[in-house]
Amino acid sequence: MGKGDRKTRRGKTYRGSYGNTRAHGAQPAVVGAKPTVTKPVAVKKAAPKKKSA
Repeated sequence: MGKGDRKTRRGKTYRGSYGNTRAHGAQPAVVGAKPTVTKPVAVKKAAPKKKSA
């Protein structure tokens, strides 16, 4: 398998073609997929100030 093989990435690069092995550009979003939800970052409260004497 190498330059002559149409099913490998090297073969696709050699022939200048695109396919599943050598995709061209970004993949489109899947229709009906749930959007990713990010959790809000937990914010720590400041420690109470010490009383000065």
